[in-house]
Amino acid sequence: MADTVLYEVTDGLATITINRPDAMNAMNTEAKVALRDAVQAAAADPAVRAVLLTATGRAFCVGQDLKEHISSLAADRESGTGQTMSTVREHYNPIVRALTEMPKPVVAGVNGVAAGAGAGFAFAADYRVVADTAAFNTSFAGVALTADSGVSWTLPRLIGQSRAADLLLFPRSISAQEAFDLGIANKLVPAADLAAEAAKVARTLAAGPTLAYAALKESLAYGAGHTLGETLEKEDELQAKAGASQDHTIAVQAFIAKEKPQYVGR
Repeated sequence: MADTVLYEVTDGLATITINRPDAMNAMNTEAKVALRDAVQAAAADPAVRAVLLTATGRAFCVGQDLKEHISSLAADRESGTGQTMSTVREHYNPIVRALTEMPKPVVAGVNGVAAGAGAGFAFAADYRVVADTAAFNTSFAGVALTADSGVSWTLPRLIGQSRAADLLLFPRSISAQEAFDLGIANKLVPAADLAAEAAKVARTLAAGPTLAYAALKESLAYGAGHTLGETLEKEDELQAKAGASQDHTIAVQAFIAKEKPQYVGR
């Protein structure tokens, strides 16, 4: 992977670190390609049972690198090709689809400001551990753009349609405490503890019943857009698969023996 994004797998946990601290982890083309490739690699690797997405420096990710973006817009005007906005289709969409659809849990360790697409990446995670000095900003309308990176799908599911509309129409900086109060942050921790706490949560999930977590992700996404009857049928389908897993047998045997289960992810 390019050094704009670091990728490491240890004991079933893939740690993906956005690494452009001098640019507040803004997404230039190199970083977008590297992040897309890293997230897709983690999703496809059967040895990976959980993912931690975090960043170096004082920002999580401020979204699109606007210096590169303005140069691309100027080139588009000269060529008439309109290639600049294809980044949504080529980069942001695949990143968010991989984060939300991979059959394993994703933790975002939000160390600093998450804005625009950076906020979208955090929203796409299943669980957000947030430093008390971090902040969120949808940003899009502030630069005359609409939502991308899945924000119009993820944010209403986190905080409701009305609050999502407010944050999108009137973008502003949301403090870590307000993000926690709204339901964006799952866990709020002192900034000095962020790396350790995010890794602890992610390692716990990496050692857990992976197939059950995958089913929970699928069930939650399905239930958000289907009727109760349809969701009950989906739960029945998914529960049958979970019940046939090796981890379920391990869990039941450990419960009877009053021992801690040692899951294998199958």
